[in-house]
Amino acid sequence: MPEGHHIELPGRGTTFYRDVPGPEGAPTLLLLHGWTATADLNWYNCYAPLAKHYRIIALDQRGHGQGIRSARPFRLADCADDAAALADRLNIDTFIPVGYSMGGTVAQLMWRRHEARVRGIVLAATSSYFVDSREERLSFFGLHGLGAVARITPRSARDWFSNRLYIQRKTLTWEPWAVEQLATHEWRQILEAGGALGSFDARQWLPEVNVPTGVVITTSDRVVPTRRQRAMSEIIPHSRVWTVDGDHDAVFARADVFVPALLEAAHFVHHESVRRALHIDSQAS
Repeated sequence: MPEGHHIELPGRGTTFYRDVPGPEGAPTLLLLHGWTATADLNWYNCYAPLAKHYRIIALDQRGHGQGIRSARPFRLADCADDAAALADRLNIDTFIPVGYSMGGTVAQLMWRRHEARVRGIVLAATSSYFVDSREERLSFFGLHGLGAVARITPRSARDWFSNRLYIQRKTLTWEPWAVEQLATHEWRQILEAGGALGSFDARQWLPEVNVPTGVVITTSDRVVPTRRQRAMSEIIPHSRVWTVDGDHDAVFARADVFVPALLEAAHFVHHESVRRALHIDSQAS
């Protein structure tokens, strides 16, 4: 793995991130992982290929892995602000958020909340909303309820619950290092994060996105339906789409095809952002 660091974000808490310098003067990709994952679980296959062209910053998000621990209810907007605060601490002025699944919602919010700093966006296996049926509404409402119960449940009981119902199942198929990553989660915040995804809906403001956007769609996705991924790409002005024949775990299960698609999307966003900046400069002069 690339070198990892713990860092205090003023007024927010301590988080963990990995930093790969990339070529001198390279633009920064800010990698945002999905729900119940960590930076490493989500992106370990992507670090080296992306770092040939870009500086890579990948952080563990709130409650996930070694991410910020907070007594406050989980908010996706806080995750977007955490990532911007990390960029502040690292003296990174502008960046390209690259979001996978839940990380895609955070990337969208980074544009909305920190527009002047976002050079472009790359979105993968994600959507502008996650609920439109009664069954989905009940499922996400249930996560809200479990999160509320977790607030009054002793830590030892929460750890037992998560170990028996989630972590032990992964030991059958996952490598030990990956299972260890899961064991570092704060499961109250994880449950609240699931509930927050159920409330996320960016369809009203995504048509206002004014930066280059690359969208990697997983065409056999059983978690985020492909039709929702396509609908998101269609309401973002001038977005460009890449498709990967894979399920929601394509970032590692189909890394041979996913990583090249992600790299192409990042290249498009970077080069298009440079082209637009040069055009603006030429008009100004």
